[in-house]
Amino acid sequence: MDVDNKAEELASALGVDKQEVKADLESLLEFDVPLEEAAQSVRRKHGGGGGGSSTPETLDLDGISTAQDSVNVTVRVLTQGTRTIRYQGEDVTIREGKLADASGTISYTAWQDFGFEPGDSIVIGNAGVREWDGRPELNLGQSTTVSMADETVDVDQSIGGDSDLIDLEPGDRGRNVEVRVQEVDSRTIDGRDGETTILSGVLADETARLPFTDWDPHPDLETGADLRIEDVYIREFRGSPSVNLSEFSTVEPLSEPVAVTDSAPQLSLAEAVDSGGLFDVEVVGNVLEVRDGSGLIERCPDCGRVIQNNQCRTHGEVEGEDDLRIKAILDDGTDTVTAIIGSELTAEIYGGDVADAKEAARDAMDKEVVAETIRERLVGNAYRVRGSLSVDEYGPNLNVEAFDAADEDPAALATAALAEVHQ
Repeated sequence: MDVDNKAEELASALGVDKQEVKADLESLLEFDVPLEEAAQSVRRKHGGGGGGSSTPETLDLDGISTAQDSVNVTVRVLTQGTRTIRYQGEDVTIREGKLADASGTISYTAWQDFGFEPGDSIVIGNAGVREWDGRPELNLGQSTTVSMADETVDVDQSIGGDSDLIDLEPGDRGRNVEVRVQEVDSRTIDGRDGETTILSGVLADETARLPFTDWDPHPDLETGADLRIEDVYIREFRGSPSVNLSEFSTVEPLSEPVAVTDSAPQLSLAEAVDSGGLFDVEVVGNVLEVRDGSGLIERCPDCGRVIQNNQCRTHGEVEGEDDLRIKAILDDGTDTVTAIIGSELTAEIYGGDVADAKEAARDAMDKEVVAETIRERLVGNAYRVRGSLSVDEYGPNLNVEAFDAADEDPAALATAALAEVHQ
């Protein structure tokens, strides 16, 4: 096989540009590396595995790993979504979703329309294998063949993509939801083709609330609307799933109202932190500390970041705008988080607004007097806190929406939380 044909085979299996693959191969061949060995090196570079041969193996899904270059499988199509991505400078329409057999499931990306739909039992030949989000994924390209299976593939998973919000996970594609729009906002961003308008907000059903982004605004997405939305994909947003609509998503009004939850999942702090992030969660714990940077603060008028000595990290020297904030360490005996409380809730806790705080600071000739007052009111007491939890390299942060005194005894709360975690 010559270099051009090998480059085309690899590019199709790996889902990368043929010219890039060919250049990689030719660079290795200049050093007298054998063609097949060079091909293995290129596969490893592009996440296609390094241990397989060029002849596809026929495998069950649970036997597939990134050690294979390509495989043959007989599967049932669970879901299929369609969207456009920018690839090598061009807009390319792809199909993606999940496949299953009796042994398990696997995600796939198809770079052309092979004509299959959810529920179809199909035989896939020469599907490339690549790593996606730490797991193997099938890559269906120009060298892939797809035909209908002679017999139905029996699977335990549901077919068609209908999901409750609570069951959605980042990476899901081709999903359908029935929801109520609780919040929606239109804004303009710098997109890949310049300024573009998108919609964002919050969706709810009886299981959960999740944020959404509509990249191709659908007019039926209005606050209070009850809708069936088909063909959405799920990304991670601040550690939690986020529902994304594309130009291929369909939005239809429902004749009956959608039941929605008014409550958030109630978790121990350890459970919440271990989740990696939650859009809406309720926890109970003790305030151990009110951190520096609480009380009367100043923000940059351009970006809203907290500034010190009139210096913004992004905009340099600015004239700060006064605001109120609390950063409190919350503990329930299982873990700790930093609860970040905004201006309105901070004013309620402090017992006065920004003007009152500024007056107190002038009288004391010290801005810290505001934070000290807040510390005296909060530290050592137990609170029921609801908000959005994100977890990153700096630790877990809970952006607070509701903050109320807890009726339960703090020691009993910690003991119960620990017992729940260790069950």
